[in-house]
Amino acid sequence: MRLDQINLLDLDVFAAHGFPHDAFATLRREAPVYWHPEPRGSGFWVISKHADVIHVSKRPLVFSSMQGINLQEIAPEELPMIQTMMLGMDPPRHSKYRRLVSGGFTPRTISRLEPHIRQIARRIVEEIARKGECEFVKEVAAELPLQVIAEFLGVPDEERGRIFDLSNRLIGFDDPEFQTSPEDGKIAATEMWLYANQLARSRRLNPQEDIVSLLVNAEVEGEKLTEMEFNNFFLLLAVAGNETTRNLISGGMLALLEHPRELRRLQTDPTLLPSAVEEMLRWVTPVAHFRRTATADTEIRGRPIAAGERVVMFYPSANRDEEVFRDPQRFDIGRTPNDHLSFGIGEHFCLGSPLARLEIRIMFEELLRRLPEIELVGPVRRLRSNFINGIKSMPVRFSLD
Repeated sequence: MRLDQINLLDLDVFAAHGFPHDAFATLRREAPVYWHPEPRGSGFWVISKHADVIHVSKRPLVFSSMQGINLQEIAPEELPMIQTMMLGMDPPRHSKYRRLVSGGFTPRTISRLEPHIRQIARRIVEEIARKGECEFVKEVAAELPLQVIAEFLGVPDEERGRIFDLSNRLIGFDDPEFQTSPEDGKIAATEMWLYANQLARSRRLNPQEDIVSLLVNAEVEGEKLTEMEFNNFFLLLAVAGNETTRNLISGGMLALLEHPRELRRLQTDPTLLPSAVEEMLRWVTPVAHFRRTATADTEIRGRPIAAGERVVMFYPSANRDEEVFRDPQRFDIGRTPNDHLSFGIGEHFCLGSPLARLEIRIMFEELLRRLPEIELVGPVRRLRSNFINGIKSMPVRFSLD
């Protein structure tokens, strides 16, 4: 592919084929720091190399999150709302807010959840096993992270579906299937905030052992969270806690089905599952990009970047960088080392990574144990988005052990 053919704003390309790896192979080779024009905007820098994603991520005072986190330009009146969300904060403020919930996501804390998460995963697999076929995304991949994050937040079982639907509308705002109007993403956010406030009122009166109870009583420098800060904490945890893991489980299963030798290799040697999970994370990379904004004139690889220009890091490209990964276009469940950046790096490294890894490992352990023969029986439908590498539906059939 030639440079002049690259258009990362054409969402139909992402919907039809997934992340455009051929385009990014060209960028890494010919223009690793590439100025991408916009028909109705000022343009943005595309960062495609592993080392450069690390460079930008670890310099939050030069490459700020406070002007927006995805590649679109943000209206000035929307910035205050974005800046009440951890993803839209820079240090030292970001660090103070992150500490509020970080204790709930340490590897030690998460490891205690393994028996309960396994119970949920086993129940999900047993329910579909009787049917012989299922819609994998909704009935398997979405269910485990949705149930787990709902418990973390204190969302009752009967209201989980509401979180699922709102998450789809928030993440899928560029997909006609989820977007019912041009403003639907904002409407979904408002509905999520209203629901968060409803839960907060309940927890103030009757605290539970959940994240909402922690947040309504939390203080930063002696002050309780504002309503908007609490709302955005809830929204971030609710969406990030189920969308990304859902898409990794779906994409990981698809990778195994498209690479049957690797699937058989994993079935023959289940001790490879931890490295297989890391390879799924590298291969799928559920979050395609995050954006930063230069706070001062700077440069990357000798390319001058002016203060105020948008700098967009594309993680699926970094995860197939030929300078870091041997044979990067090969799906290898035994790959080691595997220095993927699917959880980010630096200040904004994914808080929920221990939980995500645990959920993914357990779900595949249960699937491989109970459903050794599984195959695609229909088209894979992808999300129309250049932000989330997601699958909307994936029909599968299986036989029991």
